[in-house]
Amino acid sequence: MSTPIIEVRGLSKHYELGRWSFRTLQEDIRRLFGASSGYEKIGVQRRFWALEDVSFDVAKGEVLGIIGHNGAGKSTLCKLLSRITEPSVGEAILRGRTASLLEVGTGFHPDLTGRENIFLNGTILGMRRAEIRAQFDEIVAFAEVEKFLDTPARRYSSGMQVRLAFAVAAHLRAEILIADEVLAVGDLEFQKKCIGKMKSVAEKEGRTVLFVSHNLGAVQGLCGRAILIDRGRLAFDGRPEETIRHYVKARSEGSARVDLPPPEGPAGLRAIEVVPEDPEFGIDLPGESPFRLRMVSEFSEPLRGPRLDLSIVNHLGQRVLTLRSPDLAGEGGGDLAAGRYEHEVEIPGNLLAPGEYTVDAALHQPPAPPIDQHRHALSFRILPTSPLAQLLGKDAGLILGDYPWKERAVAA
Repeated sequence: MSTPIIEVRGLSKHYELGRWSFRTLQEDIRRLFGASSGYEKIGVQRRFWALEDVSFDVAKGEVLGIIGHNGAGKSTLCKLLSRITEPSVGEAILRGRTASLLEVGTGFHPDLTGRENIFLNGTILGMRRAEIRAQFDEIVAFAEVEKFLDTPARRYSSGMQVRLAFAVAAHLRAEILIADEVLAVGDLEFQKKCIGKMKSVAEKEGRTVLFVSHNLGAVQGLCGRAILIDRGRLAFDGRPEETIRHYVKARSEGSARVDLPPPEGPAGLRAIEVVPEDPEFGIDLPGESPFRLRMVSEFSEPLRGPRLDLSIVNHLGQRVLTLRSPDLAGEGGGDLAAGRYEHEVEIPGNLLAPGEYTVDAALHQPPAPPIDQHRHALSFRILPTSPLAQLLGKDAGLILGDYPWKERAVAA
């Protein structure tokens, strides 16, 4: 078995919160010598473990995804692997030169020009000037900053900084590339270029990539393996789709249910709920799985021909899907008796594109105006986990179309 290019063993990092809370040298000295000024009460010592007992290996040429919620410890792990900070406990062995892209502006001197920063980063990686020159034109073309090469980096926009930083990290001869949220800044076309380049350097050049992102679709499409960091610990290590599944389950807390106030009229809605196929997913729904929208209605008196309307609205306020129930009194029509009723409709998988949605609901007697209406009554998310969403990416449109096709040969 070949030796891993990265070995992480019991890696931990803690910080002392409140220990050095003083602003001036005089205040620190007074504290150290026990001056009774009240400053000692400010510095309450608490230990916070940003990363705790994390262990894993990465093989040469592997693309490893790292996911987790904000504050889970992903960036701390990247900083430890990049030698920006030292671990409190444990060790990380990296067998090769490492290029890191951790946040906007990292590794760039703001007073140096783009051209000078390219050579600076290459030198830090231990490359000779001739090696950097050999890659220079490719870096500039990839970053699309030709016009600004001789402009100080401090005048670059955040998008320009990220483009140049990624281009430098991806093109210079480092065996290991660490990219932390590289897709958080930049337009869609550049994000596609980044993903394509990371896939290329792994498959064609045998380089190792650690890819940190909240874009679960990109993680699943790019990586052959992913780990989940939760509260500073390694919570799961496996195939991307399995890791994403554990991540979604960890962040979802039951089904999303909104209880509504009693209606003012003779009838109204009392509750609306999103019911996933797997109850552990809550409001974060896998794109390939069906889910149900459940409503509870209440009638204080009989009502003739009532119907329910549901609309699913995307984050842009566009009504993506509208559903109308049949007559609630049944096929024969007539009056619906007074009482409380539960209604459900199933939304198939591979229908809604990944994104954030809200639900509008109404109870009415057509063609009269609604008796009871609730806009943006609850929200849910469709995750980019389905193969179809992966294939289409952000160009999927408002809804997906996973429907049966038929083919037949025809005469020329």
